[in-house]
Amino acid sequence: VPAHVCEPAGDYVPYTPHRAELPAESADFLLDFVHGFPPDERARGPLLARTAEERFTGPVDGPEDRHELVVTHNFLIGWLVRAALDAPKWRWLGLNQCNAALTVIRYPPPGRPPSVLFSNDMAHLPAPLRWTGYPPELRITS
Repeated sequence: VPAHVCEPAGDYVPYTPHRAELPAESADFLLDFVHGFPPDERARGPLLARTAEERFTGPVDGPEDRHELVVTHNFLIGWLVRAALDAPKWRWLGLNQCNAALTVIRYPPPGRPPSVLFSNDMAHLPAPLRWTGYPPELRITS
């Protein structure tokens, strides 16, 4: 597969929520997290996220299948999974991905919703590289 750099596949904040759309009990935490990123990144992120959705998601025209391999970062994966599930825009927050984990989203023909086939799958990695952020007693090692 030919590789090329594509800015919409980069690392950025795809959406900055408003307090009113967040659960009251986590609004301060989530807003503090998002506002910890530079204002210029928060300003350009939504345009990049919209471009990424247009470029990498949805059914294809014509009879040929299309397979896109997007090597990207946590925030964009969370944004694309959120979009596939038709979740609220703020819900990209908390959809965390591990390094080198795989997520596959299938976009069927029009009229059917996308399917998240798997998300944050690390089975292809040796156990020492399957970092989850959880302490050892909560990790699955086999």
